[in-house]
Amino acid sequence: MDLQGFGHLLISGAWITVQLAICSLVIGLVFGVLGASAKLSKYKVANAIGNGYTLFIRGMPELLLVLTIYFGSSAVLMAIASLFGYDEYIELSPFVAGVIALSIAFGAYATEVFRSALQEIPKGQKEAAIALGMTSFQTFRRITLPQVWRLALPGLGNLFLVLLKDTALVSVIGLNELMRQTTVAVGNTKEPFTFYLAAAVVYLLMTSISMIGLHYLERKANRGYKGARA
Repeated sequence: MDLQGFGHLLISGAWITVQLAICSLVIGLVFGVLGASAKLSKYKVANAIGNGYTLFIRGMPELLLVLTIYFGSSAVLMAIASLFGYDEYIELSPFVAGVIALSIAFGAYATEVFRSALQEIPKGQKEAAIALGMTSFQTFRRITLPQVWRLALPGLGNLFLVLLKDTALVSVIGLNELMRQTTVAVGNTKEPFTFYLAAAVVYLLMTSISMIGLHYLERKANRGYKGARA
């Protein structure tokens, strides 16, 4: 496959895509845990916030969310800055805006995964931990978290694969990730089939590596569990 000297663009774009996906994953997991905690909370206000978050974000196309964060953030940041006497134009970088948008979207779906995993854990385990004198933090770290991780990992893995492909949406706000760099190469060479095929191969490679990593994590998370049940 002749890339006519544009191979370095695809490599740099793929690297930015990986960074974007990993940053969004980490922050999105935090959103997911907080969202699930809110939806399972005994407080009605927290329930309303959690339910509103998932309903609103899951009902909005990711592309619209990216555009809203990128263009809407400037107005919000300038309004806040004006309160302190700062009147220059402020704009989020495409990378930061992309991470925020994808993290929020990932977190909304991860919320349901974590909520389902938390509900699978028998309540008696928490009661037993309290009876043994464990604090709430110790119960979460030693009892709840390991089981939630094992139960939620398959669903989170699928969400990450979707997230990896959704990074292409950030190309519309000017981030030089894989899809945008591919478009630049196509514009210069007039060979769309070659470069879009090359981009597809790169996405397939990243997805394959991710699946291998997820398979390893699932095996590690389930280590000892199947044997214990048997």
